[in-house]
This record gives sequence, C-alpha cells and structure tokens, in this order.
Amino acid sequence: MGNLLSKYLDSRLEEETPQYKGDKNPGPVITISREVGCNGLKLARLIASKLNSNSTGNKWKVLSKEVFHESAKELNLDYHRVTKVFKKTDKYTFEEILYAFGDRNYKSEKRIVKTVVDIVHSFADDGYCLIVGRAGHIIAKDIENAIHLRLIAPLEYRINTIMANNILSRQQAISFINKVEKERIAFRKALGEEKLREEDFDLVLNRAAFGNDQVVNIIENVVSLKKMCVKQKSDILYF
Repeated sequence: MGNLLSKYLDSRLEEETPQYKGDKNPGPVITISREVGCNGLKLARLIASKLNSNSTGNKWKVLSKEVFHESAKELNLDYHRVTKVFKKTDKYTFEEILYAFGDRNYKSEKRIVKTVVDIVHSFADDGYCLIVGRAGHIIAKDIENAIHLRLIAPLEYRINTIMANNILSRQQAISFINKVEKERIAFRKALGEEKLREEDFDLVLNRAAFGNDQVVNIIENVVSLKKMCVKQKSDILYF
C-alpha cells in the first residue's frame, strides 16, 4: 500500500512547478471543513468506503496531512517547516530571520503557500478525492463538480469527542480545541481567507444531530443528485 501511494503521488508531482491542468471537467471532489471534535477524517474514510462499494467508478482517495508531506517533498524542506507557515499566528522572531538568511534551502512563505495550494488544487482537479481540512473549500472553489461540506457541533459535544478520542481531561480537551482552531484560522489567513462564510459551503451538518451513517448517506445522495459520474469500479485507497 505504501509503495502504491508513493508511486501515485510521485506521478502527480513530476512537474518541477505544480500547475492546474485546466480540464474542462475537473473533479469530482468533496471537501470537508470541520470544527475541532467533529471526526472529519473518520467520516471521510466512511464516505469514501461507501462511495467505492456502491459505484462502478474510479477509486476515491482521502487526503489530509499528506498535502503537507508532499509539499515538503516538492520544496525539499522538513515537514514541520512547511506546517509552521500555516500554524504561525505571530511574526517571525529575530532568531528565525537569521536562520532564514543562513539556510540555503530557505523558501519564502509565499512560495510555500503557493506550493501547498497548487498541490491541493492538483488533487482536486484530478478528482475522486476527499480533502479533509487544508482549506479545500477555498482552494477548490472554482471546481463545479464538487461538494463542500462543513461539519459543526455544540462545544460540549466536541469536548466529549476529543476527550474520548485522545484520552484527555476536560480542560486538556478545551485547550486542544482552542489551539487547533487558532491554527486553522492562521491557515486560512495565510490564504487570505481568515473568516468562514456559510455561502462557501453546499452543506452544513450538525454532528450532534446526525450520526456517522446518516452523514454518509446524505453525502452519497448528494453525489447522486449532482451526478458525479464514475467509470469503473475500484477499491478504496486510504491516504
């Protein structure tokens, strides 16, 4: 599985500079934006599995942190150097500025952001892809054959989910939620889109009101209604 994924990603990133293909019918793609504690990645895998099992089309892939890994590979940078650009809420320290001038592999924030955007859009353009987070709804907003889903939930629901998923205390879960939400705001800010707007999403679902199976069925029905056509049956590939 690892070799298969590596070959697929390598083939997507053969070009020195990622570029949009400009196909007439890019996609289909499903982007999932979520509040912390809505189990977006788990849902994406369930959705992909359902779509693949009930269709005769291409395999759906689930992407999240892999976007950063491939961006780091493209830029010849450490993974954490790439993610730091999108998590940073403060200005660079003097030490970081000195490091930048002394590092031959230093890449500007602008170039890092552009590379991540290009890679996300490239996968979305190829289609049959569920992009969890990574501002997918912003980057792939030009693709018509898409579903942009937003998952929300009451704070108490999300606290309990984080506590259960990570074996944390209530206060630790609250701190985790606040930390990750700030990082996501910083990510969107790096793309020039700090605020979330309801009109950017096709669906906004409350996780406290809809269980996993219900959300999966809703997305499957929307895929059918939007006629996101598929061609041949394949097994799911998890990233």
